[in-house]
Amino acid sequence: MDLDDLAWLLTDDGQQLLAEATALVATEPDPLRAQTTLRRTTVAGATPERTSLALSQAGLRRRAEAKLGELASRMYFTPDALEQATRLPVARHRAARLAAFEARTVIDLGCGIGGDLVAAAETGAIVAGVDLDPVRVALAQANLAALGLPGAVQVADATTIDPSPFDVAFADPARRSARGRTFSVDDWTPPWSFVEGLLRRDSCVKVAPGIPHDLVPEGVEAEWVSDHGEVKEAALWSGRLATVRRRATVLGDGGLATLTEEEDPGAPVVPLGRFLYEPDGAVIRAGLVTAVAAGTGGGLIDEHLAYTTSDEAFATPFARGYEVLEELPYREKPLRAALRERGIGRLEIKKRGVDVVPEQLRKRLALSGDEGGTLVLTRVAGEGTALLVRPLR
Repeated sequence: MDLDDLAWLLTDDGQQLLAEATALVATEPDPLRAQTTLRRTTVAGATPERTSLALSQAGLRRRAEAKLGELASRMYFTPDALEQATRLPVARHRAARLAAFEARTVIDLGCGIGGDLVAAAETGAIVAGVDLDPVRVALAQANLAALGLPGAVQVADATTIDPSPFDVAFADPARRSARGRTFSVDDWTPPWSFVEGLLRRDSCVKVAPGIPHDLVPEGVEAEWVSDHGEVKEAALWSGRLATVRRRATVLGDGGLATLTEEEDPGAPVVPLGRFLYEPDGAVIRAGLVTAVAAGTGGGLIDEHLAYTTSDEAFATPFARGYEVLEELPYREKPLRAALRERGIGRLEIKKRGVDVVPEQLRKRLALSGDEGGTLVLTRVAGEGTALLVRPLR
């Protein structure tokens, strides 16, 4: 999509064609048939290129529903920009934190298609965004308008912008180079040196979940966020926005739960109990596994692994719990015999700290029973262990 494409798509004729494309995408799974059907449209100016554009945009909106929910059907995307956009629940959580700190004005330094601008604007904040890509700037402006939200967006280099007039500066550095996704902060755009400067004031910077703890500057809060069990990002909060050193935030159907290092008294390695707990990925990334162990009245099964154990059953948003039914042989041949003896043919395999590929092992086990089961392969006090478990509901 280029600027002319988007401009036409926003006209009355473009909107009519997009509506027809949306209806087609919802009912016609074959892209070629959908293309052929839409080309019979009577919409003025609907060239073959524009029908392809409308169908592509309708398809992107359907894909975007997983990230942006109810807003996706009114927004505009490119494939790359959609891939990089923040999930709406995560963006709204961040915006709610800004609102709690009474941030009335926010500048987004690298706004992309405007997902974070939208979430901040929904809270009533005055928002502005800049981006180097003219198409993404136009998309961000179109998305704010489509959702009836105020905000100003312009093409600019984030590193040349003075954010001091704004209460909070937000940045989401691009973590891609000419060679693709990069894990080096020196290859970010804007670079890490810019991020460090930004973190000397009231700011929030979105970073990859794998950011090393020792890279986080002193006095900056690192928050890892998961959405329905998937770790989506980490965010660095600075200035008055930073309240702790490390935080894990878990978003789910039941709402939001957060855990910090202030709630982590530590926990020892203990013998395997009746229950096993698998901490949420955000908890693991934040280094707060022992907080989960303490919270469930137990300890770690191994000092190097993110499994905890207890003799008590607990419901916690920070971990998934399992009842340990029995320990099975760890070696493959006797393990196969034990599973067959129990009639298990459908097997979920979870592993941590052992060199096993679950899909390959499942194939080699060649199980055929009628029962289902969950197998955990891990280390307990340094020894390889196979546990037959049942998820707690």
